[in-house]
Amino acid sequence: MDLNEFKLIYDKDRTVIQNKKEIENKLRGILGDNNISTSEIDIFAYSKDASLIGHTWTLEGIIAGLADYITWPDTKEHIVGILKLANEEKIPVIPFGEGSGVVGGAIPIRGGIIIDMKKFNNIIEINDKDLTVTVETGINGMNLERLLKVKGYTTGHIPQSLYTSSVGGWIAHKAAGQFSTKYGKIEDIILGMEIILPQGEIINFKPIVRNATGPQFDKIFIGNEGTLGIVTTATLRIWPLPAKRTLISYAFPTFEDSLEAVRHILREQVYPAVVRIYDKDETSRHFRDVEKASEKVMIIFVCEGNERLVDLEEQITREQCEKFSGIDCGEHPVEHWFETRFKVTETSTSPQYKLTVDTIEVASSWENAAKMYHHVTETVKQIKGLLLFTAHISHFYPNGIGMYFSFGGVEMGEQTSFDFYQKVWNTTMKAVLESGGSIAHHHGIGINRSGWMEKEWGKSFKILKEIKKIIDPNNIFNPGKIFDNTWKGGAN
Repeated sequence: MDLNEFKLIYDKDRTVIQNKKEIENKLRGILGDNNISTSEIDIFAYSKDASLIGHTWTLEGIIAGLADYITWPDTKEHIVGILKLANEEKIPVIPFGEGSGVVGGAIPIRGGIIIDMKKFNNIIEINDKDLTVTVETGINGMNLERLLKVKGYTTGHIPQSLYTSSVGGWIAHKAAGQFSTKYGKIEDIILGMEIILPQGEIINFKPIVRNATGPQFDKIFIGNEGTLGIVTTATLRIWPLPAKRTLISYAFPTFEDSLEAVRHILREQVYPAVVRIYDKDETSRHFRDVEKASEKVMIIFVCEGNERLVDLEEQITREQCEKFSGIDCGEHPVEHWFETRFKVTETSTSPQYKLTVDTIEVASSWENAAKMYHHVTETVKQIKGLLLFTAHISHFYPNGIGMYFSFGGVEMGEQTSFDFYQKVWNTTMKAVLESGGSIAHHHGIGINRSGWMEKEWGKSFKILKEIKKIIDPNNIFNPGKIFDNTWKGGAN
């Protein structure tokens, strides 16, 4: 293939490496010939993540960013060697898990060296007494769950990307799984980790359940998206496999009724493993065969764990749903969700129909949740070319929620698909902030949200950037993300 035939979006942002062959030879000296590639097909394979606009670009002959070298280190010493060379030569380094991120976090927009962590894929120890597992962070999520299940455990962390994501990616993007209401998000699950800093120094945070030994320095590496360090090993909480699982679904007259039902369930300190609210449009898409849910808002629940506790959770869940006008729809909607929860064909096939689609997840307090839903929906639906805009909520806390918006449409007039894409994204970000929400719940910042970081963080963003300068003085780790506004158009 000839990469010169592709249009490169971030061409002006690339770091120009004058002595490319010399650097390649040095990398081969560090890694060996089998752990590095400069072939066009490998570079092309690492040119995008799972961002849905990337599928469209590939068909249109467009690439967001291209790396110069692809590496597959075997050891920590390999990584340290790469980082020392990168600092000497001021070459960008992009840590890479499995490329299933959806906001451009792993796209090498300034070129440089991809460090693919897939060879760090071992379970180091399962500790039954402490209920922990220690793993190398390149391990695939589904492989980890399969290995734990054989031993009678689960992490409880089941993202939609389970088959195509790694533990390192979960940590880097501050991930949340489908069963998060019971088991928590990755920041709740991780207890300790080993990190290689940008200049090659290795630091450890021991796996301790809690300490009071000063500020929680380890927390800044959770959600750092490869801009502050590479996590090589991690210790995670695990749980015995649940003894019982109960499936429940209810349909509600209004979005507000559904919110109130779930809010009151959580106020009772009842935490179903899975809770998902679908607005009326998403209900009609996913549950069109459920007559009781026609023109209504669907909620599905999965309660699991100790049999007696599950029975109590079911009782309280049903009482609260019926208190807020819920109509029992049985187990079928939940069974349907289990059957389809890892399928993304609806969105991944959209480019062939010339549709631009994506999902945007954000967060809100309970107080602002309904206001945010209506304000965002009403504002975005004014954009010309929009054909679809729906919402669901899949992450819940006693104090708030994580909400998804899904959109689809076509560019109008002189617009490109990217112009339309950015218009929807920027309009959504603005409306979320106006509603008192947060611009990201768990997919991260990547490229898509980078222009909104200062508005999200306010004055404290300056301090965050200073921390980046201290840890990564040469700005080699995934430059152009989180700390830099690379989003064309940006916040306005």
